[in-house]
Amino acid sequence: MSPANTGAHQCAIEDQFSRQAVGFAADRELHADDVVALVVEAARPQPHDAAIDFACGTGSVACALAKRARRVVGLDATEAMLRQARDLASREGVGNVEWRAGDVYRTPFADASFDVATCRFAFHHLEDPARAFAEMVRVAAPGARIVVCDSFASDDPQKAAAFNAMERFRDPSTVEHRTLPFLRGLFESAGLGAPVVRRFDVSYFASDFVAKAFPLNGDGARLLAMIESSVEGDAMDAGAHWTPQGVRFSFRAAALSAVKPLG
Repeated sequence: MSPANTGAHQCAIEDQFSRQAVGFAADRELHADDVVALVVEAARPQPHDAAIDFACGTGSVACALAKRARRVVGLDATEAMLRQARDLASREGVGNVEWRAGDVYRTPFADASFDVATCRFAFHHLEDPARAFAEMVRVAAPGARIVVCDSFASDDPQKAAAFNAMERFRDPSTVEHRTLPFLRGLFESAGLGAPVVRRFDVSYFASDFVAKAFPLNGDGARLLAMIESSVEGDAMDAGAHWTPQGVRFSFRAAALSAVKPLG
């Protein structure tokens, strides 16, 4: 990406996540206990551990880690998200999290600073996911658990393109939902071996999903039509189907984890 495009993308992130922050914090599907627990259980935080949650958003994973670890850093680029995270920590009585505004590509931490490094539902917003993953690996100590959780696109290129077109229309800060083999490859290319993969779905009624969104040009009707039209032939590989309450569809997601080798 050129510097101009990178700057434009950062502006899109600031715009979308500043507007989404309150609704994102209240999204029951994304912050359900069982969904957060998938990441926490994969990270296996111990009482003596230091952990970092990259692109921490509204703080649900960082706060959950903090209840089991010694200290946690929640890192995010958007101040509106960090305000929601601080509010969550206050409500839950969590005092061992340091909330930091920062760049996932260039963190201020020394090599091998953390025993746990996580990132949830952010990689599809990244222009250079391999670079961000390399930063996670860099700050992770030998023996640390590294966890990436994200939704992923179909292995069918046509269905992946349809899903990504819908998502970019819904949220212009989306770069690309990659495939599950791509996410696995990040671990393998970094020398971590094949990750453990825990798959799950996050499901919505299309009308509810659209009501929470800030689509391009505010065109919720077009976003809804894109989702409803995908029912035929499951065009986005999202399991879209009609119910008495309207179309229901799912984000396919996975939590991938591995241990950084010793030595």
